[in-house]
Amino acid sequence: MAKILWRPNQINDTHMMKFMDRVNNVYDLDINSYQDLHDWSIKNIPEFWKEIWNQSEIIHSSTYTDVIDDLHKMPGAKWFSGSRLNFAENLLRYRNDDVAIYAKAENLPLRSITYNELFNQVEALSHSLKSIGVGKGDRIVGFIPNIPEAVIAMLATSTIGAIWSSASPDFGVKGVLDRFKQIEPKIIFTSDGYYYNGKEFDSLKKLNGILKGLPSIQKTIIINQINNPKGNRLSFDFINFDDFLNKYPDKIHFEQLPFDHPLFIMYSSGTTGLPKSIVHSAGGTLIQQWKELRLHCNLRKEDTIFYFTTCGWMMWNWLVSSLSIGSSIVLFDGAPFYPDNKMLWGIADQLEISIFGTSAKYIDSCEKSGLKPKNLFRLSKLKTILSTGSPLSNENFKYVYENIKSDVLLGSISGGTDIISCFALANPILPVEEGELQSIGLGMDVHAFDENGKKIIDKKGELVCTSIFPSMPIYFWNDPDHQKYQNAYFSKFEKTWHHGDYIRISKNGSMKIYGRSDATLNPGGVRIGTSEIYRVIEKIDKISDSLVVGQSWKGDQRIILFLKMKEGHTLNKPVENMVKKTIKETCSPRHVPAVVLETNEIPYTINGKKVEIAVKKVIEGNAVDNTASLQNPEVLDFYKNISELTT
Repeated sequence: MAKILWRPNQINDTHMMKFMDRVNNVYDLDINSYQDLHDWSIKNIPEFWKEIWNQSEIIHSSTYTDVIDDLHKMPGAKWFSGSRLNFAENLLRYRNDDVAIYAKAENLPLRSITYNELFNQVEALSHSLKSIGVGKGDRIVGFIPNIPEAVIAMLATSTIGAIWSSASPDFGVKGVLDRFKQIEPKIIFTSDGYYYNGKEFDSLKKLNGILKGLPSIQKTIIINQINNPKGNRLSFDFINFDDFLNKYPDKIHFEQLPFDHPLFIMYSSGTTGLPKSIVHSAGGTLIQQWKELRLHCNLRKEDTIFYFTTCGWMMWNWLVSSLSIGSSIVLFDGAPFYPDNKMLWGIADQLEISIFGTSAKYIDSCEKSGLKPKNLFRLSKLKTILSTGSPLSNENFKYVYENIKSDVLLGSISGGTDIISCFALANPILPVEEGELQSIGLGMDVHAFDENGKKIIDKKGELVCTSIFPSMPIYFWNDPDHQKYQNAYFSKFEKTWHHGDYIRISKNGSMKIYGRSDATLNPGGVRIGTSEIYRVIEKIDKISDSLVVGQSWKGDQRIILFLKMKEGHTLNKPVENMVKKTIKETCSPRHVPAVVLETNEIPYTINGKKVEIAVKKVIEGNAVDNTASLQNPEVLDFYKNISELTT
């Protein structure tokens, strides 16, 4: 039994409990626990999602005839057939002087935009896009920092029924083209540059390369972010964002579209091939993210919510959906530890952030730097801390409660770009257990499967979802026979979503994530999650970072552990023996790496995830098809021909 670190109080005032009461009243039930509510939600899928539709008060011009056309069609089921709605209209439902967006970019003053101001700018941009011929189904892209103009451009795109896709400006030209060339966009929004870690970055040189590779672009719209003198820097015609806005727009028209009309094109990481272009629907995104924000995060209109993300990560889309509830969202663009490690917590204190979202890597970095925010800031309104991107270690859980705030819900959440939402979530009516994700999301029929496709409890297995849910991708771009889609999620288990994560679900419904199952170690046929080893390494002071991979070796697999040592320390035989002994005693003899090597750098994706699969491919002499999604692709060279060092 995991140690309980936090218990909720006043649960009757939560949206989750109010939803439970409604279900009991409408269906004459006596549900009194989350586990029972979750069981009802997956055994009564049409009724559950009907209630979410009703509770979210989705703005629509035509109602649905059926919640689902075929409960057993996976994938391909049609949701809320006959309904007509507009995503942007639902996010712009509030017209008042409350703050919709706070925006803090590095080296620039804090900005704030009210709901009225946001509506007016979206209205103006919508008319501007229409005036140059943008229509339903056209692709509009953003190569853009995490600034208000990104939100405005996305919402204006949605008003028309066009499709939005974005990439962070720290992507290289090839990484952007690998994504955007697939979808042939008509318009690109970008900025003249951005600041990161105290340095100014010019985006225009990259933009030249991007535009050369995107002949489909008809208009380039540039936001002045750093007042970069344009001069001859750009070889293509462009228009300034402020000049492009229609100064005297007519009343906005929200195009009324089917529930499954495409809204976003997202991309897989692409570390094992060309990124998959994943198409998500307006209705599926809206209803799923409302459920997660409102019920699982207990988000209220008076809350201020932040997520440390870029526009290239699905957590940006998730954060922006908070506008549908009337909350204030906080956008941040810059380095999280510049000018010092207190910076983000200072913003949380200044803006009275109540829900603070970040990555496991950020929390771990705060811990390793010795930061104790509770001694520096009041954080009086902070009620929830969310973490995602990779597993949050037991030590990180303890760090949050000992050094950030003792009375806070720490929600380690997990889902993905593939579903633009979560499988496992925070829960305001359940306790927080050390190292555990609190609960499986309502309406998500999630299980751990063994290799034979059998459900297992309290054992490690494959994360699967055995029933349909509305935020499943509607299709992949340029995949007319849906073969790529089928291969991505349905090739391992028939009519069952296979996500590629290695998990354990406990009897009480909590979950532990062990990392990607396709990077799972398998020495001697024993399946080992990489995060088990990482949790041990994180406790060793001399080590700064680590990477563990399985290498095919003499008809089996052996574990190779790469260690990045802290300054002043080197990997020698005593350190290696200590590491192996600690892993053996903490985990098992099976977990002990056969080879331990020192490295100067660990490869990460731009979204901050360790790149185990690409390193495994390099070690085994295979090509890595796409390195543009990496923060530091050059470090892969170290791992080439590694077999010569390990024989």
